[in-house]
Amino acid sequence: MTGLPRPAVRVPFHDLRDVHAATGVESEIGGALLRVAARGRYLLGAELAAFEERFAEYCGNAHCVAVGSGLDDARLALWALGVGEGDEVIVPSHTFIASWLAVSATGATPVPVEPGDPGEPGPGAFLLDPDRLEAALTPRTRAVMPVHLYGHPVDLDPVGAFAEPHGLAVVEDAAQATARYRGRRIGSGHRTAFSFYPGKNLGALGDGGAVVTSDPELADRLRLLRNYGAREKYRHEERGTNSRLDELQAAVLSVKLPYLDAWNTRRREIAARYGEALAGLPGVTVPEGRVAEPVWHQYVLRSPYRDRLRRRLAEAGVETLVHYPVAVHASGAYAGAGPCPAGGLPRAERLAGEVLSLPIGPHLPDEAVEVVIAAVQSAALDSWEEGP
Repeated sequence: MTGLPRPAVRVPFHDLRDVHAATGVESEIGGALLRVAARGRYLLGAELAAFEERFAEYCGNAHCVAVGSGLDDARLALWALGVGEGDEVIVPSHTFIASWLAVSATGATPVPVEPGDPGEPGPGAFLLDPDRLEAALTPRTRAVMPVHLYGHPVDLDPVGAFAEPHGLAVVEDAAQATARYRGRRIGSGHRTAFSFYPGKNLGALGDGGAVVTSDPELADRLRLLRNYGAREKYRHEERGTNSRLDELQAAVLSVKLPYLDAWNTRRREIAARYGEALAGLPGVTVPEGRVAEPVWHQYVLRSPYRDRLRRRLAEAGVETLVHYPVAVHASGAYAGAGPCPAGGLPRAERLAGEVLSLPIGPHLPDEAVEVVIAAVQSAALDSWEEGP
């Protein structure tokens, strides 16, 4: 018995070896790692200080405090603001679970808000809908956490207009978005949490994150909390934690940072080509950028025939991923836990069944982009009459 013929060209979803080789940073990364090893200091040293200064400057802000993961950045930001037991934080219903876990880790409760209309083509179909914030407000609400998902910034102006009169902190989750909103960089505001997980647009060789802020007092408290509650060794002022970006990761990020804008430009070029070629296909909705300049951390289309489309792409040699296949409130971690609005979260559940991420990245050659396009077109132009 013979299997299906192997496709002539295979397009992996993401391979960091390809990214580093194609973008020419391999040797620089190797040199940075050797430099740190020769120096012999691996925590809270010169590499960390240099990266924090460079990344704060990149974001157009005063302070950057780098931490151990893309979960700890948001967790520590909320903790440093005093969010804790009995408090509530408004979060998007459609996001990676880390956004909710950061809230839960402080003892507070995540209160989900649905995204915009899934029938619309724009990124609002993925992102927290500012018009729904008022309905989620209670006397226990302390903060709002807009998530700039897939590299698309949330419409921040109405979020701020809602939060300010209610005395709420806004903690931006920019784990996926070194982007711009209305001409200003994400990270130029009061408090923004970034992830440096290896697959991010700016990724380390392991876990890492940072909080960028204009508030010197918040930055000082974050530095205290990330280092066991101590500014000076063995002088513990409070019960902190251990969450420090190590020198190796800081050195790697400093190598990559000067290339980030060029890499994001390439992502936008690929996204534009996808959008041009795939718009109007039956059973497929492509994303758009509107009030912002997205950086396309993922290129996520939607289809009610997602699973069949994904199988067809795999047969054509195109690897895809689903971000994310289970809505957070339906996961084992949060199933049955409140508060959840009456009627559930149907938009988050619909998205979990429809989203599909295509390969994208600065390493992807035009030939691979055209293979992806041809595979999607071929699948979508076939009849969907069999159903999902």
